[in-house]
Amino acid sequence: MAATLTAAVTAAPTAHARSLTPVGGGTGIIFRISPAPEDPRSYYICSLTAVGRDRTGNLVALTNAHCFIDEQGNKLTGAEVYRDTSPPGTAFAPAPVNDSRPDLMTGPIGRVTHVSTPNNLLNNGPKGLDFAVIDLDESRVAPTTTVNGTTITSLGAPPPTGTRMCKQGHRTGLTCGARVGTSGIWFTHLIWTNGGDSGAPVVLGETLVGNAWGAQHSSPILSILDELDTVGGVGAGFRLAT
Repeated sequence: MAATLTAAVTAAPTAHARSLTPVGGGTGIIFRISPAPEDPRSYYICSLTAVGRDRTGNLVALTNAHCFIDEQGNKLTGAEVYRDTSPPGTAFAPAPVNDSRPDLMTGPIGRVTHVSTPNNLLNNGPKGLDFAVIDLDESRVAPTTTVNGTTITSLGAPPPTGTRMCKQGHRTGLTCGARVGTSGIWFTHLIWTNGGDSGAPVVLGETLVGNAWGAQHSSPILSILDELDTVGGVGAGFRLAT
C-alpha cells in the first residue's frame, strides 16, 4: 500500500557541496508532489525494493507500480522521486505519515521510466506483477546493500510454504512471517505491511525474493526481472549493485 500525505514543507537552502545519499532496498521515497516540493498539497510515500544496474550500466531502483498510477488510472512515467528524510518506523511504532518529508537538500534522486500492470487484487483489472523502475541520478545517490539492518546480496525464488521470511519497509521497518502459499502470479505470506511499505523487499536471509505490495501478497523478484527483460529499456538486465 502506498501512503498519501497532505502537509506543508519548508524549502531547504541550496547545497553548496552535496554528498551522495545512500539508497537501497527499504529506503523510503516520496513522489507525486503538487504543486511543488517546497509547498506540496499532497504527496505519496513508498519503499524501494532494490537498487542495481541494468545491462547498459544505468543505476536503477525498483519499487511498486501502483505507487505511480493516479486516480484516473494514468501511469506516471517521468515522475520525479525524492528520498524520504523521516526516520523509519517499526511494527510497534510505525513512522507517522505526517513526519515524511522530501529530501530537498539532495533534490530529486531519479525519474520513473517504467510502470508495469499493477496488482489490481481488489478490482477486475488485469493482474500484474506491480513493479516500477526508477532511473537514479548518480550525482545525487550511491547504492547501498544494507538499509536499517537488512542486507541484500543476492536474488532468488520464494522459499517453500511455511518458510519464515521478512520485509524491510520504511513505514513499519522489519516484520517477518511464514510463506502461506501461492495466489496466481504472486506468493502469499503472514508478513505485516502498512501504507508506505509498498515496494518493500521481501528477503530470506540476504536473498531478495519479492516485493511487498499489501494484503500479505508479494510478487516474485525473478518474475519481475523476466518481465523487465522482455519489456527492455532502462532496467533490463538488472543485477544488484554492490
